[in-house]
Amino acid sequence: MGDGRVHVWVAPAGDDQRSTARKLLLELAGTLLDGPADLRYEPSGRPCLDGLAVSISHSRALVAVAASAAGPVGVDVEDVYPREVSGLARRWFAAEELEWMARQPDELTAFLQLWTAKEAVGKALGNGLRNAGLRRRMPLPSSPVAHGALQAGVVPDEPGLAVAHLPINQAVLAVAVPVAAVGVLMAEHHGAALRRTVRSRTSFPVVVRGN
Repeated sequence: MGDGRVHVWVAPAGDDQRSTARKLLLELAGTLLDGPADLRYEPSGRPCLDGLAVSISHSRALVAVAASAAGPVGVDVEDVYPREVSGLARRWFAAEELEWMARQPDELTAFLQLWTAKEAVGKALGNGLRNAGLRRRMPLPSSPVAHGALQAGVVPDEPGLAVAHLPINQAVLAVAVPVAAVGVLMAEHHGAALRRTVRSRTSFPVVVRGN
């Protein structure tokens, strides 16, 4: 489906996160490809599918997969639970990112938004957090970010990519997409259906659905 959209599916992780993520990605690919989906992995662990750019992430509670024919994509999800993050932030984040974190009402959520954005962009680039991926600057919203709020922007050092945070309960979910993408369609495959439409601060709309 070369319609310029990026598709993101989310589901409970279950007992085997890797197996659940693989199955979910194959189901997503089956809705976008005319033929069978042959999922392979590069030596680095990056998933590959002919005809689609794809990405996988999983936390203890959730799996998230992304696919698009529009160009490279990356997805990353992190559960929200109490933990110490200030040390990691001081070690890896740029001064302007630390200053932005300090202005946010929730330090943990702010940290996870930066962390997942860096992970998602690294996956879209094909190198994860290698090559100083944690030091790669992310777009910073000018206003405080509420938990679950959608924020998006062009990655300063990678102008061909934009990164957005998608609304999801008890987790932070980031997706990196080509700036030319015309939309991000997200489907939650569990629990009560969530149906609402939100728009990013970049040029592409983000649609969230439940099933």
